[in-house]
Amino acid sequence: MAGKENNSYGTLRAGLKEVGTSGAPFWWDRGYMPHVESRLLKQHVCFRLADSLPTDVVEKMWHELKATPPSLRSAEMGRRVMAYLVAGHGRCLLREPGLATLVQDAFIRFHGVRYTLHAWCVMPNHVHVLFQPMEGWTMSRIVASWKSFTGRRMSAWRKAAGLTSASGGGAGLEPGGTAVWQREYFDRYIRNAGHYINTVQYIHENPVTAGLITRADEWPYSSVGVIPRWPVHAMG
Repeated sequence: MAGKENNSYGTLRAGLKEVGTSGAPFWWDRGYMPHVESRLLKQHVCFRLADSLPTDVVEKMWHELKATPPSLRSAEMGRRVMAYLVAGHGRCLLREPGLATLVQDAFIRFHGVRYTLHAWCVMPNHVHVLFQPMEGWTMSRIVASWKSFTGRRMSAWRKAAGLTSASGGGAGLEPGGTAVWQREYFDRYIRNAGHYINTVQYIHENPVTAGLITRADEWPYSSVGVIPRWPVHAMG
């Protein structure tokens, strides 16, 4: 890792507050991916473009994991999905600089108002965000707001570019009724300081792993070059 990146991780480490023991975390799911909610938890969330992972590929992955113990199944599924996404499948709309900037700006927009941002990275077909909800906000509501805000604007961009039909559309939808974002998302709450640092490094190294750049700080759509300029208390 370059010195600049190490300094950013040091800033993050210095600002880390341990997860509290109260706040009544609760689990929920739609029958596909389980989620745990609590404003006391720092959450690593990944969501992807709708065309980045075909349904038959997902079904095959779940089938292969039938014999895996339930306690390990979700984590292993997450690893397989991440490996598939990093390979760059689908149209990769977020290769378009204007759209990648749109998504990044959406993350930054309500930092300190709805949530505290800790790290993020916008990849060509998916995004990673590490954040902690503020009082009155839940992880699911925050993610839904990001998808809705960016989805509408990405739809308009595609329509202007002549890439979709002019009919249909809606929150987070492309004209013609095709979802911009996959409905579900992966999330994992931060368990301790070591997990926190590893997660930030993983998020920042995603473009390097994908072969898009050679150093994390070369990627313009992540927090690696932004975090060192933020006050330490912003990372708390």
